[in-house]
Amino acid sequence: MSAQDAAPRTDERPVGESADAPPAASAVGEVAPAASRDPDRPSTADPAAPTSRGTAARRVILFTGLALALVAVAVVAAMSGQLHLPAGEVWNSILRALGLTDVPESVPNADAALWTIRFPRIVMAILIGAALAVAGTIMQAVFSNPLAEPGVVGVSSGAALGAAAAIVFGWTAAGDWVTAAIAFGTGILTTFAVYFASRSGGRTEVVTLVLTGIAVNAFASGGLALLTFLGDNQSREEIVFWQLGSLNGARWEEVQVMLPVIAAALVAGFALARRLDLFSLGERGARHLGVNVERTRVISIVVVAVLTGAAVAFAGIIGFVGLIVPHLMRMVIGPSHRGLIAASALGGALLLLTADLVARTAVPMADLPIGMLTSLVGGPFFFWLLRRQRRKSGGWG
Repeated sequence: MSAQDAAPRTDERPVGESADAPPAASAVGEVAPAASRDPDRPSTADPAAPTSRGTAARRVILFTGLALALVAVAVVAAMSGQLHLPAGEVWNSILRALGLTDVPESVPNADAALWTIRFPRIVMAILIGAALAVAGTIMQAVFSNPLAEPGVVGVSSGAALGAAAAIVFGWTAAGDWVTAAIAFGTGILTTFAVYFASRSGGRTEVVTLVLTGIAVNAFASGGLALLTFLGDNQSREEIVFWQLGSLNGARWEEVQVMLPVIAAALVAGFALARRLDLFSLGERGARHLGVNVERTRVISIVVVAVLTGAAVAFAGIIGFVGLIVPHLMRMVIGPSHRGLIAASALGGALLLLTADLVARTAVPMADLPIGMLTSLVGGPFFFWLLRRQRRKSGGWG
């Protein structure tokens, strides 16, 4: 066959088609006008509509289920403890605090137990769980990796180092807030140290950021071991207990400090949702769509540092919440970050509140470290996640 015969002839038309007729739609990229379609023939866009409706239905079911479960677990947490309270007494205590009823206590000291011990602890668990889960969601978006978690940028290890220094050197004698304040400050400073150490030429790369975080985490772990060695027996016990994480001793004063900080960071996280969606296209694709990648990364890391630092400062190190929850929510409602951040906040609050309930009630007359429970659950889940990623990518490479 000659080259002339192989070349397509532009003057050929199907039999019966006049020269004035519009060209037929090609097989790729062109679609006939909607008005000329047969209404009885299904459109190629029809399958998208059920998919969209299915996603919306899953979101409604997920958010409704999480909200109802959170309320139910909160009620059970308020009822449970060394002093068991019926659900009616919990409700009446809330009404008495609002001045809507004058029904007396059916259980002695019920109001004191609820408003001094249990309600502050419940609110703390909700705030910290939401903060850690949203921080994990943002980190996974910035690093484009479902295995990322807030500790990558060094905020947890930095906070632990600061808290240990406050305990060993006796700075806690200055007040109850010293340990939390120093832990929060050192966590933020460590995060900035990781970022600026990995920055070169006005830019940061994900790989460099991760490797710098590993190095800083190793240094902080060494410093923590040194402080543990230098401290006395009481200091060592306090450091170990702080690292295990606990909500024991939660107070309304702490809630009043945490609430505005975490709420502001959560709002900032929601504001980043659209730009985080574009990060899934890669840095180059996000830049082509008008995203300032470096500025978005800086803001995201600051938001993660504030959320994680506030949580760790008041509750110690609680691992795997920022890893488990975002991945589970993504499996249900997909990768769109506006819904994913909201779902992760609810899911994180539910997970940590449930873990705290188990920590308070699993062993009679004892309060288990909540970080221990989340690690016992999160470790196997992380291994399953690694195996799942391996199957999807066809190997470890």
